[in-house]
Amino acid sequence: MKRGTKYTLIGLGVVFAAMQLKTVDRTNHLGAGDPVASREVMWILRRACYDCHSGESRWPIWAYVAPMSWRVVGDVNRARVALNFSDWVAYPVERRVALRATIAPITITHRMPLWYYVSLHPDARLSRAELDTLQEWSRRASEERQADTSARHSSRR
Repeated sequence: MKRGTKYTLIGLGVVFAAMQLKTVDRTNHLGAGDPVASREVMWILRRACYDCHSGESRWPIWAYVAPMSWRVVGDVNRARVALNFSDWVAYPVERRVALRATIAPITITHRMPLWYYVSLHPDARLSRAELDTLQEWSRRASEERQADTSARHSSRR
């Protein structure tokens, strides 16, 4: 082996080993409560969404090896800020309705789950029937909001 190649490989090995020293915070926390939905909807959400959008992430082996771990933890943290199913009941009713209303358009257009997540987790791929189920659950959000508003107004009287 040429001397330059040998030193380059050793240098890359040292850099890779040093990258492992920068740890990332892979935390899961107890949430306030999950959404109320049918068993079928919850199964779809848990299978395709909960790894990133909840406090119940299942951390794959590559989430422990830098630099991939930095990407995985960053993606999960951003996803939890946008929507955290574990804290669903802590959200105000208006936000829950808005979030539910956006789930169907985002999944139907295949913006979620992310393509690279699905490539590593093929079980998260959503079938046409599952997309339709999520769309129906999402559509019913506005109806439930109207019912909730009516109930609150009648209880004030």
